[in-house]
Amino acid sequence: MITRKGNVISRPTVAQLRAFLALAEHLHFRDAAAALRMSQPALSGAVAALEETLGTQLVERTTRKVLLTPAGERVARRAELVLAELDRLVEEVNATRGPLTGPVRVGVIPTVAPYLLPVILPELSAEFPELELSVHEEQTEAITAELLAGRLDVIVLALPAPAQGITEVPLYDEEFVLVAPESSGLGGDGDGGDPVPRDVLNDQEVILLNEGHCLRDQALDVCRQVGARAAAATYATSLSTLVQLVSGGLGVTLVPETALAVETRRASSIATRRFTAPAPYRRIGLAYRTTSPRAEDFEALARSIKAAAPKALP
Repeated sequence: MITRKGNVISRPTVAQLRAFLALAEHLHFRDAAAALRMSQPALSGAVAALEETLGTQLVERTTRKVLLTPAGERVARRAELVLAELDRLVEEVNATRGPLTGPVRVGVIPTVAPYLLPVILPELSAEFPELELSVHEEQTEAITAELLAGRLDVIVLALPAPAQGITEVPLYDEEFVLVAPESSGLGGDGDGGDPVPRDVLNDQEVILLNEGHCLRDQALDVCRQVGARAAAATYATSLSTLVQLVSGGLGVTLVPETALAVETRRASSIATRRFTAPAPYRRIGLAYRTTSPRAEDFEALARSIKAAAPKALP
């Protein structure tokens, strides 16, 4: 799959292979370009250059979508193997430099990132000055897929991870706190009131995050345990919106304790109450591919996060 121009053998570049593999995955130029954080013309040019280099048509371009030709399907399979080996080469080299040096690509779920990162990033910078950290915030399913595809090195999410071939390292547990309108009769401002039993949810309309957020599934589990109902028509895309909906009297919700101070600071007319023991909680952990040669690095990263995490807990 290489062409010869005169006495020079022309080979695909890594950038061309990455562009084509993204297109093969998304089958849409705009979505593939967005996934690689590059412009659509640049991605289209890279794919066209790869076709010219290989001397064959790899994609069939239609007005609505992209189809892979038989040659394109073969190249996609090979490109995935080639890029995986290149990523592994880089990981092995980085692993020889010392603990946590060089680039590390981290995925974090949205209900953790805004509350944990401001605490741990300064600590990591001080402890590992040679670490080149890049952060990608996305929902659980997306960052897990990116991890398994080799586009992320490590992820921080609510355990358990929804895939095989992943090593999990627990970081911390955090309780869920009930956030309710003042008019609900569940107490005044703040969380200084007596804890409430879980079955208090039976008398409330529980509003949740949109589908795709693992926090939604965890809150639903709590509701099912006590037979409570979730609101059928009211969902939010973020914890900030969720708390504001509660402030507006649309129902109650469950908020992880690391997010409580940030998300209730701008909300008025709300009450926060903890649950009686055993309180509902979630476990946040770090996960990486079991086959990664940088396992020792990621274990060190987990230890550092675990040491700093209590500063994010009230």
